[in-house]
Amino acid sequence: MLKLGEKGAIIQRDNETYAIAAHTPCGIVTPEILRRLADVAEKYNVKAMKITGATRIAMVGIREEDIDNVWKDLGLKPGAAVGLCVRSIRTCPGTTFCKIGQQDSLGMGMKLDEKYHGMELPGKFKIAVSGCNINCAESWVRDIGLFGKSKGWTIVIGGNVGSKPRIAQELASDLNDDEALLVIEKIIGYYSENAKKGERIGKMIERMGFDTVKNALT
Repeated sequence: MLKLGEKGAIIQRDNETYAIAAHTPCGIVTPEILRRLADVAEKYNVKAMKITGATRIAMVGIREEDIDNVWKDLGLKPGAAVGLCVRSIRTCPGTTFCKIGQQDSLGMGMKLDEKYHGMELPGKFKIAVSGCNINCAESWVRDIGLFGKSKGWTIVIGGNVGSKPRIAQELASDLNDDEALLVIEKIIGYYSENAKKGERIGKMIERMGFDTVKNALT
């Protein structure tokens, strides 16, 4: 039996089959990728396909002996679904498609995904980028959240869902793209240096105090 996350696979309730989810940056897929997913699902008799909260398409009910060939046929990399790392970067359509978008959330999200997806950190870590303050990407409940306004990006930190939800706290506002990327780099660096193993950034903030964290980052 594979270990949790080995070969990008997660054991299922039946203790016999596995689920995998290919990495689809910011949930963007092409018709060709969708056809490939469907063909592979049919070839290996996948029991179900599920769009996940991390905007991936999970393939559920794969036999262990088929996993290597499934990945080979897909030609895609596994998504970082488990482990102490940057799990996902979630975005809304932003100004690329949405008529009420204030900032290019999709473009920003793709930059963040390229740089941080799968990066090992002290704890589980999720990022969301919303193009306006309606926050369709749910930025207020992510470890780092961005949302756009007419003057630039607002960055919030320390949010999470789960059994003990936490709303993020505002760290900085009115940032252009380069400024926002620099602040995010500082946040992740500070978190890497100061968090305990398994401690999410929200818990670190509660332990250290928000003012202490904010003063170190701004």
